[in-house]
Amino acid sequence: MRLSKMSQGITKSPTFAVEAKAAAMRAQGVHVIPFGAGEPDFDTPEHIRDAAKASIDAGHTRYTATAGIVELRQAVVDSVQKRHGLTYKPNNVIVSCGAKHSLFNAFLALVGPGDEVIVPAPYWVSYPDQVRVAGAVPVVVDTSLSGFKLTAAAFEAAITPNTRVLILNSPSNPTGATYTRDELAAIAEVAVRHDLVVVSDEIYDRLLYTGEQAVSIATLGDAIRERTLIVNGVSKTYAMTGWRIGWAVGNAELIDAMNRIQGHSTSNPCSVSQRAALAALTGPDEPVQAMIDAFRARGQRMAERLCSLPHVSCAVPTGAFYCFPNVAPYIGIEFEGRQIANSYDLADVILEQAHVAVVAGGAFGCDNFMRLSYATSIAQIEDGMDRIERLFAKMLK
Repeated sequence: MRLSKMSQGITKSPTFAVEAKAAAMRAQGVHVIPFGAGEPDFDTPEHIRDAAKASIDAGHTRYTATAGIVELRQAVVDSVQKRHGLTYKPNNVIVSCGAKHSLFNAFLALVGPGDEVIVPAPYWVSYPDQVRVAGAVPVVVDTSLSGFKLTAAAFEAAITPNTRVLILNSPSNPTGATYTRDELAAIAEVAVRHDLVVVSDEIYDRLLYTGEQAVSIATLGDAIRERTLIVNGVSKTYAMTGWRIGWAVGNAELIDAMNRIQGHSTSNPCSVSQRAALAALTGPDEPVQAMIDAFRARGQRMAERLCSLPHVSCAVPTGAFYCFPNVAPYIGIEFEGRQIANSYDLADVILEQAHVAVVAGGAFGCDNFMRLSYATSIAQIEDGMDRIERLFAKMLK
């Protein structure tokens, strides 16, 4: 069949590919430790599940407005006001089928052929391909030597006359790194001076372990706020990955464009899931805090174990639920007759030999690294790290 050039240039999601391999092994009876998945291992809190059941019984099973029910959009407005002191209206919000969908709509609305989007690496795997689907060019800027964070100087150096957008993710997938207010202020100054839009992916903003609240770049003055699209959702904070509810908050003209695009793709997100998301945003916060406390302890332990491995270094993550260790000494070697040419080969060896699912750093634009999710129990973390430790001891004898 003759396919479009665009579709031929789009890659499969590396994270889902890892999970598919691990699932196939589990189906054969192999016990695989899940360090690959980017989703909480907790159940969706009970009050949210109850709200979804009640919404079905109440008949909330029909089409809604394309941008989502007004009650949920208002709850998003209230949440942003409470957390960041920013005032928006429901027409500044669009609810989509997950934060990924919100990002997809945003790129389609903001860029096209000949435009450039600056993408700091390591990046979430879907950013570059979403930019390409819109016909634009992802301009990747390596941040591995600056604490996995884009500096204002590196940002400015990457700007050309074709630059339109910066994608910013804090706390970060895959590194867990979090930008400070001063770091964001420096980036905001560059963005405003060059009249660029910042797409701020804040899906992990509640999963922060510094004892402080995550800073949104949109809070750093009216000029940057008008140029910022905040993207968030319920997937990570409320353990609702399968419910597929995310949203974007920003300039009303941009939101209207995204709404028109969404109207010809998915229309409204799931009506029942919207009611569940409403309960999440307006309900008790104790389940969220319990998850945050658990993730903090898990991240510290995984980082400790990684740093104890020979020739491996790993920063302690300050947010999200990932570690991103440097494993360069294990790449470019031969092991049991197999050449480990890159991080994809190393991830395959770890899965096949140690039965631990990890994601190659190359999927995030940094090939000397790998991503391990600690969205699993301490017992699983210890077991998985024991397996990797035994494997690495054989690889660099």
